[in-house]
Amino acid sequence: MNNTIEHIFFDLDHTLWDFDKNSSLAFEMIFKKFSIGMDQEAFLKVYRPINMKYWKLYREEKVNKQELRRGRLTETFDILGHSFSLTIIDEMAHDYIAFLPLNNHLINGAKELLDYLNPKYDLHIITNGFKEVQNNKLSNSGIRHYFKTITNSEEVGVKKPNPFIFEHAIKVSGAQNNNSLMIGDNYEADILGAEALGIKTICFNYHEEILPKSSLQVSALKQVKKYL
Repeated sequence: MNNTIEHIFFDLDHTLWDFDKNSSLAFEMIFKKFSIGMDQEAFLKVYRPINMKYWKLYREEKVNKQELRRGRLTETFDILGHSFSLTIIDEMAHDYIAFLPLNNHLINGAKELLDYLNPKYDLHIITNGFKEVQNNKLSNSGIRHYFKTITNSEEVGVKKPNPFIFEHAIKVSGAQNNNSLMIGDNYEADILGAEALGIKTICFNYHEEILPKSSLQVSALKQVKKYL
């Protein structure tokens, strides 16, 4: 990669913040509080792809925040043969959001990468996550100070890969498309969204997907250093 990069934009969940590990710990608290008598790993195996599906629907404006929070739980429990009232589902959903930022494990190598990049580049966040949760994640995990700007889809009104969220992030950061780089795990939202505006990208292929050969990708965050 050439040396014209001055600004690096990061996704947060699954890129820097270990969503799967922290989510699992949040559900451990949920299962204990609500006395849910089933194997948590069996639950998570069903829940994770359903959660991904609902986030895709959320990005595409096909469900709202409440429908996402309710739907992913209701659908998972239905498949596993457990039924809860909507009142209990909503209480679980509320508690999950409250519990999620209480555990703040980072992806392996995240802090080391930020320490390496911070003296050389202006660092920023672009996230589709909910504002109140994402801010807590950044603060509680001790990485908030690395970032000059935080662009959140709730504040902007659109979600990645909508070009407007990238345009907004570029504008508030003082960057330009041609001196910016986006690093994220979601090929559709982070990579294709940024590339549509001519922003360079590195895909952190956290999900081990088969991506186009033309896409610059890494399987571990420490590998980003060799390009920067």
